[in-house]
Amino acid sequence: MEIDERAKQLAIYMIETKSTVRATAKKFNISKSTVHKDISERLEKFNPFLASEAKKILEINKAERHIRGGIATRLKYKGKKVG
Repeated sequence: MEIDERAKQLAIYMIETKSTVRATAKKFNISKSTVHKDISERLEKFNPFLASEAKKILEINKAERHIRGGIATRLKYKGKKVG
């Protein structure tokens, strides 16, 4: 798959599913840093609109990550697996 096409597919997936970088990386079997670079840098060059929409998802996830981390910690100490 071409890099530009991969970046486009990653952005579409993130927008449609409101997915995190980690979940997107796992789905596409690539690293988190590759997902982040594709969304924040590569996509901007050939599809600025899609890049801006995907960046909105990144910002939402960044704002919520401390909440998800707290939930994961609470579940960890209750002995439940975090999914």
